[in-house]
Amino acid sequence: MFKIKVLTAALASIGLAVPVLAQAQSSADLLKELQTLKARVEQLEAQVKRQQETPKNTVDPVEFNRITVKTESLEDSFEAQGFKGLKISGAIDPTFIYNRGQNTSGFQLLNKDPYSYDAGYFGMAFLDFQKEIDGGTKFRLTLSPERGVGATFNAGSIIHEATASIPLSDLSTRLIVGQIPDWSGYEYLPPNQNKLITHNLLFDFTLPTAYTGAGVELSRGKWLSKVVLANMNAAKKSPGNKTPVVAYRVDYSKGEYSGFGFAGVHGKATNFNDCADIDCTGYRDSRVDLFEVDGYFIRGDWTVQGQFSVGQQRRAAITPDPNTGELRNARWWGLSALAAYKINPRLEAIARFDYLNNKKNGGGLLGYTVADGRNGIGPNPAGDPEIGANRYALSLGLGYLYNSNVSFKAEYRLDRASQPVFLYNSDGSYRKTNSLLGVSTVVSF
Repeated sequence: MFKIKVLTAALASIGLAVPVLAQAQSSADLLKELQTLKARVEQLEAQVKRQQETPKNTVDPVEFNRITVKTESLEDSFEAQGFKGLKISGAIDPTFIYNRGQNTSGFQLLNKDPYSYDAGYFGMAFLDFQKEIDGGTKFRLTLSPERGVGATFNAGSIIHEATASIPLSDLSTRLIVGQIPDWSGYEYLPPNQNKLITHNLLFDFTLPTAYTGAGVELSRGKWLSKVVLANMNAAKKSPGNKTPVVAYRVDYSKGEYSGFGFAGVHGKATNFNDCADIDCTGYRDSRVDLFEVDGYFIRGDWTVQGQFSVGQQRRAAITPDPNTGELRNARWWGLSALAAYKINPRLEAIARFDYLNNKKNGGGLLGYTVADGRNGIGPNPAGDPEIGANRYALSLGLGYLYNSNVSFKAEYRLDRASQPVFLYNSDGSYRKTNSLLGVSTVVSF
């Protein structure tokens, strides 16, 4: 538009000038004047073209340099304060639990109760710090007061995980050190990664809690392998106990939606049946052998997961030999299966069934060396002490994803045993079944 106006004005000027020039000037003067006017028009056209080709929002070079220097300064400060490569996440899950046998009903959050199936790794809060350092070294520190793994074997500890992963020959071969939460089974420990509120029977009673030690991690294509030499469920070995365990985990991911893995532990760990002195102020270690295999399959709206476990601990059975009084071995095996279906993108229905065979020598599980009426472990108090109770559990639940950071869970769980081993606090009786109802809100970031 500007160009048209300039040309119009120039031509108008020519048009007005021609008659006057014709009267007052010679032909040579007229030609000279016309050439001058033509050159001016060409000059104006070139100016219009330059303005059209120049970006309207051209940044002042001085201002651009100032912004660049300020950005670089902020990046240097960010790195100097240790924030480069740092990721912070966390979660909290206030949980309401009704337990019929325990005659309890109320909210749980950061409670100090000993670990049990109705007071497990829910009602927890945690902060997770992960940082990758130049060169590929990874550091992770997860803090979780009262309900983290550290609190179960190291009283007062708020450390759930404290690990470092250091590249050796390459990024796929790493040294791993620190306090490592157990990696067995198909269920994850944090509430924001577990579909139901409670965990399965194998998770609660047959798997280690954590390892404190060092090992290697190998990533080769679809295979991921880890092995450590460590203390099992102990931040430090007690006097006289010097033998560690070898713990390992191997995973194969066939694709994004299916895979399998297996894990095992072999060595010595604390035996709460075997006192180290007459006052039982400490315990001796005894041989532990554990092995489990698990897998998952996800297709469309369906998720299917499963696990099989077998294990034993020497001299850890609940009932000693009736003739000699000698401690005997605890042995068990069990399975767990979970299926989940997404009714819609936000609402998911979940069902889980568990079975745990634990009848030999009056029963006895990993860390559970005496009869336990709360968890339903051991022989019938009024029956044969040689026969422990086998356990079953059926859980039905719903999960609702409110938004990307908030989800709601509801679960009904029916526990059953082959003998009356569930203590009912209301009247002191023992029964074969117990029921639990839970509701939780999980907020994570």
